[in-house]
Formats: sequence, structure tokens, C-alpha cells
Amino acid sequence: MIKKYRYDGDRKFKLSKVETDETSLEPDRKKAEAKMQKNFEEIQELQRKLYAEKKEGVIFLFQAMDAAGKDGTISAVLSCLSPHGLYEAAFKAPSAEEMAHDYLWRVEYAVPMKGEIGIFNRSHYEELLIYKVKKLWETQAHADRISEKDLLNDRYKDIKNYERYLWHNSIRTVKFFLNVSKKEQARRFLSRIEEPEKNWKFSASDYEERKYWDAYQEAFETAINKTSTEEAPWYVIPADHKWYMRYVVSEIILHTLKEMNPKYPEVTKARLEEFARYRKELEEELGE
Repeated sequence: MIKKYRYDGDRKFKLSKVETDETSLEPDRKKAEAKMQKNFEEIQELQRKLYAEKKEGVIFLFQAMDAAGKDGTISAVLSCLSPHGLYEAAFKAPSAEEMAHDYLWRVEYAVPMKGEIGIFNRSHYEELLIYKVKKLWETQAHADRISEKDLLNDRYKDIKNYERYLWHNSIRTVKFFLNVSKKEQARRFLSRIEEPEKNWKFSASDYEERKYWDAYQEAFETAINKTSTEEAPWYVIPADHKWYMRYVVSEIILHTLKEMNPKYPEVTKARLEEFARYRKELEEELGE
């Protein structure tokens, strides 16, 4: 089902060739929402096993243009997960301390442990996308030996190698690009302006970023093509219908956890014998 949205290096991704408003996996909203709730039940049980087994961790990473529904989708996902073994990291503009380190420094700090699920609200790709669109190499200090013409391509390689490094250390990375259309973004911005309870969501800086729409689209397309691998695939999800986007994300998360196939640790014979002793002592204490 979800293969049509997956990019793992075996085919080129072209933004102009994908639709932002299609609902091909389940066009009926009520059915999609019912399926999503069923997925959540399975995801919850798999998370318990993952946390108990502590053999592998996973990062679910979300990137999108403003107003694509990223926060709402993450909230929907978090609603079915236990706080035990869950870690969410929101990556905003880097601080002065973070800028003084290499750009993956703050990401490494947020990588989940084995047995944990990490939710990245934006990610290390921010430093790549904004870097490209705003040409930040022109203003950020770097060693003289660094070639500016190679700097961006080196970042693609670094990220690809870093995600492979995590894979080799039992941490998966699954990346979502929530693909909203420019017209739908405009509608959502208008909604934030016109509805008082949504006013707080509207940011003048978000609106200003619309001037760079085409540049960001090209940056996303390039980043996805250069960093899609079998170990760390991208999923490009139609985002014009929020209900459908959330349903598809739930399908991909469920698929990933099933593929990881976590199991509750087996109880050894010696451990069972310990249980028998504990049971006897507890029953004696209760006088049973």
C-alpha cells in the first residue's frame, strides 16, 4: 500500500509528478479514520514490545513547508504512544552554542536510545534546506580550507553517512515530507488570520518564507534524491487533506514497527524459578 510514497534510492523523486491532494489508499474519510484508530492500537502494543526488548530504536522525522499540518500529525501519533520510551525533539533556529559546534551536534544529543521512539519535529535537514535556500555559507564562518562550492554536496554526503551510521548502531531513521500545495498553504494561512482561536499560529516570518516557495521546493526535491537510502527512506505524503495524511503516516509507522518485529524478552528457566520463590514468600506474607 505505502510503497507508492516511498523513496529509498531506487527511483528519482520529482515534485511536479506527485499530487498533494490525492487519497488513493482510502478515499473515504470515515473509513480512513477508523483504520487509523485500529493502527494506533497495534502501534501501541508494538511500542511496548520495543521498549521491553531494548534492541533497536527508531526516529520518525517530519519535514514540511509551513502550515502543512506537521504539528497536528505529530500530536495524533503521540496520542497513541506511551511516554515511556518516547522522545520528541523540536528543532528551531540553532542557538549560539549550537552554531559554535558542528551542525549535527544538536541532533546527536536527541537520538533515541535502543527501545525508544524518537519524534523529530524538523531535524538536521533544516540546516541543509535553509542553508541551500538562503546561501548561508556566505555569512557563516568556516575554516579557510573549506571549499564553498563543495560545502553543500558535502552536507548531503555527511547526512547520508550519519543515517547509515545510526543504522549500523541499531537506530532506524524514517523520514516524512508532508507535501502541501501552495494554494492549500494560502487557505490555511487565511484560516489562521480569520479565526481568532488560530491567530497565535500565524507568523509574519512564515508568510515571508512564501517568497522562497520555489527555492524550497527545489531544495526538498534535491535533498530527498540525495539522501534516500534503503536504510533511511523518505516518504512523500500528500498533505492537502489532513485526515488522509495522518492515516498514511499511521500506516507507515505501523509498517516500520512490524518490520522491526520487537518481542517481549523470553523468561529463562532460572528466572521462572525465582518467580516461584517470590510467589511463595509473598503468599506466606499474606497468609494464603
